[in-house]
Amino acid sequence: MKKIASFTIDHLRLLRGIYVSRIDHTPSGDAITTFDIRLTEPNREPAVSPEALHTIEHLAATFLRNDPEWMDRIVYWGPMGCCTGSYLLMQGELTPEDILPLMRKMFTFIAAFEGEIPGATAKDCGNFTFNDLPAARETARRFLTEVLDNISEKNLRYPD
Repeated sequence: MKKIASFTIDHLRLLRGIYVSRIDHTPSGDAITTFDIRLTEPNREPAVSPEALHTIEHLAATFLRNDPEWMDRIVYWGPMGCCTGSYLLMQGELTPEDILPLMRKMFTFIAAFEGEIPGATAKDCGNFTFNDLPAARETARRFLTEVLDNISEKNLRYPD
């Protein structure tokens, strides 16, 4: 089988950041941009705990689908199986720079979130007790302050 594109990225050199993983086109011609939101450096930093990543998923999906400017372009937010980040799928041909303000707002929201995690009930979620809000907040705070607030080209383009 042919190796898929995401497995051709050099994960030994990949940094935390926002990357365009791919741009696909639907049969009707709509573009869908898949972003790689990399929260930890693969194979060099500890992965995000699955519980924290699950909490980030609930908070990010809720935030994105309620953002007045972007909500109609959100297709999907979900965690990577390796627990080093998440994928964000959006309608349109977009760049990391296009969504940087949105990501700053979203990670600020997650870092400061207090209260009940949206959708974290037995009725709403298939594993509702599998959450860690303090770890999700800390992961979001670190990503915001260490990456998004000091973003550079190396955090926006995959390594060659």
